[in-house]
Amino acid sequence: MTVILLDSSVIFDHLNGRFRRTEFLMRLMNQGHIFASCPVTLTEVYSGVRPGEEKKTEAFLNSLEFLPVTQEVARHAGLLRRDWQKKGQTLSYTDVTIAAIALSNDVPLLTDNKKHFPMAELELLPLPERGG
Repeated sequence: MTVILLDSSVIFDHLNGRFRRTEFLMRLMNQGHIFASCPVTLTEVYSGVRPGEEKKTEAFLNSLEFLPVTQEVARHAGLLRRDWQKKGQTLSYTDVTIAAIALSNDVPLLTDNKKHFPMAELELLPLPERGG
């Protein structure tokens, strides 16, 4: 059984019935995996909720484990951002925070935005192509 941190892109695709993400998530659940969210993904998801989607969104988000931003996570995120800036790549605060949460909790990240997470030490789970 593995806890998997979901990026907001995957949550949006599931909630909107796109790219067969729901079926993919169900397969992972049937294999015994548990899904998690974090403060950043909750903020991103709630900022995109349209009228009439509140109940469905709330129900799904409440079904997820919650991985918080701790002082250790915030420090790790800041250092990741600093180190990648030194390499010439500016990463967003949200993405380095998500990465730091995954790394600090030793969980893989499920995302469609691999270019936002270039850290070699971060385990990114593969998603099926958007068409299938």
